[in-house]
Amino acid sequence: MRQSLMHKNNCLPFQSHLRFHASSFLLDTNFSIFAFLHKQSPGTYQPFSLLRLHQSNNSKVIRAGAPAEPELGTGYFSDNDEDSVLETCITRTLPPAVTLEHGLEKIKEEVDKLKLDPPCSDSGILRIQIAVPPSAKSLNWFSCQPLSSGVFPQFFMSKETLSYMCEPPSLDRLRGVFGIGSAVSFIRSPSFTSGNWSSLRRFLSVVSPLITAYGFTNITFDSESLSMRHQNGSLYLFIPQIELDEYDCISILAATLAWGDSSDYSFQGAVNSFELSFYQACHHFRPAADNSNNQYKLRKFGLVDDVVSQMIYLNALSLDGNDIGFDPLLMKEVASPCQFCVRFSPAIGFSSNMLDHSREMTFSVQNCANINSLWASLIIEEFVRLGLTYFCIAPGSRSTPLSIAASTHSLTTCIACYDERSLAFHAVGYGRGSHKPAIVITSSGTAVSNLLPAVVEASQDFVPLLLLTADRPPELQDSGANQSINQVNHFGYFVRYFFSLPVPTDDISARMVVTTIDSAVFSATSTPRGPAHINCPFREPLENRPWKWNLSCLKGLENWMSSGEPFTKYIWSQHFHELNATRGIILEVIEIIQGARKGVLLIGAMHTEDELWAALLLAKHLMWPIVADILSGLRLRKILCFFPEVEDKFIFIDHFDHALLSAAVRIWAQSDVIIQLGSRITSKRVAQTLEEFIPRSFIMVGEHSSRHDPSHIITHRIQSTITQFADYLLKARFPYVSSHWCQFLQALDMMVAREISFQIDSEYSLTEPHVANIVSQSVSCESALFVGNSMAIRNADMYGRGSVKCTHNHNISSLVLSSGVPYHGIQVAGNRGASGIDGLLSTAIGFAVGCNKRVICLMGDVSFLHDTNGLALLNQRVQRKPMTILVTNNHGGAIFSFLPIAEATDRRVLSKYFYTSHEVSIRNLCVAHGVKHMQVRTKVELEDALYISQGEENDCLIEVESCIDFNLAFHSKLRKFASQAADQSLNLLSSISVSNSGFYLCKIQRMTYSLYRVQLCSPPTSASYNHDSTEFYREGFILTLFLEDGSFGFGEAAPLEIHKETLPGVEEQLRFLLHVIEGTYISCLVPSLKGSFSSWIWNGLGIKPSSIFPSVRCGLEMAILNAVAARQGSTLVDVLDSQANREEEIARHLSTVQICALLDSNGTPMEVAHLAATLVEEGFTAIKLKVARRLNPMEDVSVIQEVRKKVGSKIELRADANRKWSYSEAIHFGLCVRDCHLQYIEEPVKDESDIIKFCKETGLPVALDETIDNIQECPLKLLSKFSNPGIVAIVIKPSVVGGLEKAALIARWAQQNGKMAIVSAAFESGFSLSTYVQFALYLDRQNKETCRVMNKEVGSIVAHGLGTYRWLKEDVATEPFRTQRNTYSGFIEVSIEDSDYMLKRSELNRNTILRNFSGEKIHNYWFPMDFEDFSCSLKVKEIGVSNKSNVTVFLHGFLGSSEDWIPIMKAISGSTRCISVDLPGHGESKIQNHPQKKASLSIEVVAKILCKLIDNIAPGKVTIVGYSMGARIALFMSLRRYDKIKGAVIISGSPGIKDAKARKLRRANDDSRARSLISHGLKLFLDNWYTGELWKSLRGHPHFSEIVASRMRHDDMYNLAKALSDLSTGRQPPLWGALRQCKTPLLLIVGEQDKKFKRIAEEMAYEIANGIPNSEDSAYKICEIIEIPSCGHAAHLENPLSVIAAMRQFSTHLERS
Repeated sequence: MRQSLMHKNNCLPFQSHLRFHASSFLLDTNFSIFAFLHKQSPGTYQPFSLLRLHQSNNSKVIRAGAPAEPELGTGYFSDNDEDSVLETCITRTLPPAVTLEHGLEKIKEEVDKLKLDPPCSDSGILRIQIAVPPSAKSLNWFSCQPLSSGVFPQFFMSKETLSYMCEPPSLDRLRGVFGIGSAVSFIRSPSFTSGNWSSLRRFLSVVSPLITAYGFTNITFDSESLSMRHQNGSLYLFIPQIELDEYDCISILAATLAWGDSSDYSFQGAVNSFELSFYQACHHFRPAADNSNNQYKLRKFGLVDDVVSQMIYLNALSLDGNDIGFDPLLMKEVASPCQFCVRFSPAIGFSSNMLDHSREMTFSVQNCANINSLWASLIIEEFVRLGLTYFCIAPGSRSTPLSIAASTHSLTTCIACYDERSLAFHAVGYGRGSHKPAIVITSSGTAVSNLLPAVVEASQDFVPLLLLTADRPPELQDSGANQSINQVNHFGYFVRYFFSLPVPTDDISARMVVTTIDSAVFSATSTPRGPAHINCPFREPLENRPWKWNLSCLKGLENWMSSGEPFTKYIWSQHFHELNATRGIILEVIEIIQGARKGVLLIGAMHTEDELWAALLLAKHLMWPIVADILSGLRLRKILCFFPEVEDKFIFIDHFDHALLSAAVRIWAQSDVIIQLGSRITSKRVAQTLEEFIPRSFIMVGEHSSRHDPSHIITHRIQSTITQFADYLLKARFPYVSSHWCQFLQALDMMVAREISFQIDSEYSLTEPHVANIVSQSVSCESALFVGNSMAIRNADMYGRGSVKCTHNHNISSLVLSSGVPYHGIQVAGNRGASGIDGLLSTAIGFAVGCNKRVICLMGDVSFLHDTNGLALLNQRVQRKPMTILVTNNHGGAIFSFLPIAEATDRRVLSKYFYTSHEVSIRNLCVAHGVKHMQVRTKVELEDALYISQGEENDCLIEVESCIDFNLAFHSKLRKFASQAADQSLNLLSSISVSNSGFYLCKIQRMTYSLYRVQLCSPPTSASYNHDSTEFYREGFILTLFLEDGSFGFGEAAPLEIHKETLPGVEEQLRFLLHVIEGTYISCLVPSLKGSFSSWIWNGLGIKPSSIFPSVRCGLEMAILNAVAARQGSTLVDVLDSQANREEEIARHLSTVQICALLDSNGTPMEVAHLAATLVEEGFTAIKLKVARRLNPMEDVSVIQEVRKKVGSKIELRADANRKWSYSEAIHFGLCVRDCHLQYIEEPVKDESDIIKFCKETGLPVALDETIDNIQECPLKLLSKFSNPGIVAIVIKPSVVGGLEKAALIARWAQQNGKMAIVSAAFESGFSLSTYVQFALYLDRQNKETCRVMNKEVGSIVAHGLGTYRWLKEDVATEPFRTQRNTYSGFIEVSIEDSDYMLKRSELNRNTILRNFSGEKIHNYWFPMDFEDFSCSLKVKEIGVSNKSNVTVFLHGFLGSSEDWIPIMKAISGSTRCISVDLPGHGESKIQNHPQKKASLSIEVVAKILCKLIDNIAPGKVTIVGYSMGARIALFMSLRRYDKIKGAVIISGSPGIKDAKARKLRRANDDSRARSLISHGLKLFLDNWYTGELWKSLRGHPHFSEIVASRMRHDDMYNLAKALSDLSTGRQPPLWGALRQCKTPLLLIVGEQDKKFKRIAEEMAYEIANGIPNSEDSAYKICEIIEIPSCGHAAHLENPLSVIAAMRQFSTHLERS
């Protein structure tokens, strides 16, 4: 059978080449496998038949066959594989929609296009999907379906659990899945054999993970009679025609069409069926407008509880077995207890955990004993019908009728508090979280007045709120009655609606009561939202005592009482009529935006997920710089998946506030057009700057009409929702704002952000900015943040961390990739209406109830103490998840310390009347209320406390100890350094001439290196040496980097033997760099040395910075910076110090570097003292003596004492023990030399944990050296534990710590902590020494500037550890390293001029150069071969030494080519002959079938082809390296042709699939993939291929687009598809058994993040070990696993240097073997 999905005008069989026209739905389409299995042979068993479900019009029902039929041993595949075919599912992903309604419209438009141009295949399945806003709409959509529906099934399935919820469940906030209609159904009878379970697999293939089948167990459903009955063991599954699947961060709306080869199930029939489902779904949908209670709406369906049936859902991920131990079906049940409801017909439906059917559906007056009770019940009932079920009740007598009615209603949730103020703020919080009003019930009198602060907050910030205040009747007013005040219009203009009800009486129609409630709710929830107040006077009896009343007052409520609907329904308009009515003004606004050159998108407070979604889509569309407020939810956004091309479309400027501390930046950053979405912003500095430099146009978008323009600069005020405005603008086209403006702002922000991060991380103490930073990182996608006022919100806004990776559990990376929106906003709330500090805790608790998320609350101590009654609310866990409350306790109001009053007021007055200092025990308050309390004082304690609290099932309060004075000082320090960073960044960026390619300094033309060997006078003090030797040498590499203008710079990579580096390993990395660096642009930020080099290495070169050897990184940085200095005609120190030209005074006084002499203290004390005296006479002011070389520390003591006596007290003496002493030996030495006045002793003890203890016990100053050498990642975090003042110096070897950038970071930390930063050489050549001189000068200047900013005195001049130049008997440079004796001071020093002269004028000393290398060219050739059935010609690439005994052959993966291996081949070609080939069907390789023959590309055939190639290139064995598909071939050859293979490197490889059924399934899948490749072309195939979870890590690679583009270079699509099919793991014989007889050494390489192949590698190693005697030792020699860090499946592309290092290790092992 030959089938494919074909265009009706171009129907070609599978074997033919096919090219599609650009039809409407095939453009930008992703393909996946799904759907139907066909049996072509007549008479064969067909286990499924297509049946018709009348209500669904053409839905496909697949019914399990009778057990009497012959059973297939393979599940559903026949023994003849040619008869088993899977259809191809086309998944069409549309651009994201700003609303769900628009998503439906776009899907309908796509289906209409398909109707005009339908596919011609007889059968198929099509999925159209679109990303829509993530807010919960599914349940409402389900409940809005009409009672007499014509399309079934309909279902809602919740994704929530009930673990945090009490009854009744809050249905309006549930997130889940809604589905309607059935595209395909599956029915299984109880007698259905388990062997046929795998038949379900054909619907849910591994390459269509988004398609899900939903259904029920223990149900038998008859599609003809639409009847249902319970039957154990039965199953009913279906794929909905329309589906809305909601995640926390994204929702996917999808439509599925399926058709078969019968005329009854044609494509047109599938479209007709879809249109019926679509019509019903979209015409019964009111997600945004309908506030009525979902409980009532569900009850109309007459759903019954079902405890027998279990709802299940199955998709490719839940069914996806492994290639090892594959289980064909793993049913994934909904989390238990789950919530769902389903309708199969107008009369058949059931639910689980959705309704309590013991509750009354209709309103009853039987329990209303008196008229007060009646009116109160009517009020509460109408609220509930309107969807308002959360009541906040304050105790009181006069409000008894209301309290009783609310608390006894079956659908309400009530909470109580004795403090009306706290209770009202709690209601405000609920309104913030749920966007629906809570109802507050109070008694009369001052109880009402206590609501005022919350009413003001709700009014000012447009939070819906309902107030029911009980009152005395009129006759008791103004009469001195108890608790009687005038409550009429009590809240004045702060409420949107006020009505004082009459005293309940049956003389007034009860209809007036319910319509009053309807009107109040409408006013509170309409724009502008806010509080509504209903005053409710009552006469006695207040209790439920019988009192006769007349039923006639209920006239007109008969229908109302028998239904569940509210009495008056207010119709909301959903159209953008405001903008349409003023189209001319909007066109004017669009023209303004189109004309903007320096536009900024300012995003204020956002309240809903839909607003966040709309703002993100608009930001992506405009591509303007985004300044997001903390309350916007985008300031603390999470990255859902790393995809550089998508992320580049969002330009977030998170630290604009601190950048504006620079006066120069404020002037430069004047924008011409600003669009502000949302309400007011937190940053005062941003607001002041906008007022100072008024933009030409300021466009404010908000739903309300309030001015909100304190600076009076808004030019266009657009009253609309953000969603409506975004939708309007998304239809317009805008030219990109100046890319220079965007890149400039982005670079500026990045530099300021790095400075802030450095200052926060380098501070050892726990600071309030660190609290804000760490809390923002702790908030997950599933949680929310509430921030208090005063310092809490300001710290969060200034120092919160954005773009943190989301730790989401859902497998949504492909969804996010398709949507093009990689960010998820975090729900953040705060009381910024009136910005008071009252009621914050209560508000936060209410917010947690309303948003139904875990909430972290951050507030200050005074704010907390102001609302301690909120702790009473915390104990009432009503429909709320656990909270974490962080209280920053600085024992007063810290914000006043930032105000001018602090400088002009006596501290005693300030403390008492402004700070309101206190010593209240927050812990005791928590104990009194039964709240868990944790107190933290350090960063580690805070992180641990947050981690613990997030795993708790109970609320937790974390008290963070702080200090007002320290907090003020640290904030001041942050501001000063942020301002300095902004100034420096502006200077740096302004000095660059920006090209069209962006902010780049220049382009690298090429790089070369030279291996040198120079003679030393003595052995290096850090190395072991042969005492009999009289000659000593130093070897390394000199790098020469050339820029496009001819400028060049030198660098040096010279590892010592004490490094974890070798010369061959270093050379391989250099060879790799020579290849990838050519033609790369150097970022303009590189000279800043603030993370910019690491960023450039990753983004520019595509290399993980951590994978580069420290000496190589140092040499590369040297070469680049020296080349840049040469190009600019300046010194290196001027390149590094962007302020150098402006700070002439600093430059004048800091233009030389003093050098510390190095003395290896061999010899007697007198001899060493004599040498030291000689050095002093030469002009050295500091001498470092090597100690701990002798057996007894007392001998070193004698040397130190004698030297000090000889040189006098003015010379600085340093001792270096190199970690060679035990603690007791070091203490013995230290106590004896305390009177010798050592400047410091370097690394006195072996164990770094003893360093601080040594300082304290001896009192000697200590310096760190080897300790920091071992720090690779996060140096600031590790350095922080050495902030002890006893550590006075940090000795930094740039070539050991990993380059100048890292050295500069360590030096900055040292200098800011009052320690000396000493640059030290590692016996490198004059080129490195000259670079270090300039680098040391830069650090000294930096130190002086740091001291100036911090108002500290500059310490004495530091002598740097560059005395190793005296070891050089000869040098690599023709010019010697020049030192000079200062004519005034007499000190030995090196000047800028001398070091610069050497770097620019000196040449390589050819006598020291062993060899040069400038790169190798790849040799390309064709290798023809002829076989019985076919002939082929392989494209071969070759490079490396002409060594036939050491040959390495590289095999790429599917879709790859020989080009993939070129960087790695060039790296190792110095030691091996490297050969890579385009495997058959790939790249430029050719295959030609012989007449009447058909070539097979099975793994055996490909191995045969490769063996023939190997025979011709190498007489002996070769090492073979393979990735993925190539790894399987390499493994096959290693096990079957070990006579040809010396060793094999298996990268992400597998021995095949063990399970026979799984192999057949994989075979069918790959065959279908192959057909889709032929049918739809390579471009669309690739688009789908790389959305898989396997490539999640690779998608985050900065060169991902280039990698995918390289996959387009295949000449033969047919044979590429054939390779996919023939080399499928489903056709490959499994090699698991052969592993036990493995004789070839194997290196199994897996990526750290590739869990599947890590498991496979472990099982492979286990199999090999079990097949070898003495398994431990032998297995290691035969098989080793190496995990490559920071990468996934494609380890050789993602982290090539680590792969190269692993291959070198393996190669060394092979050579020794």
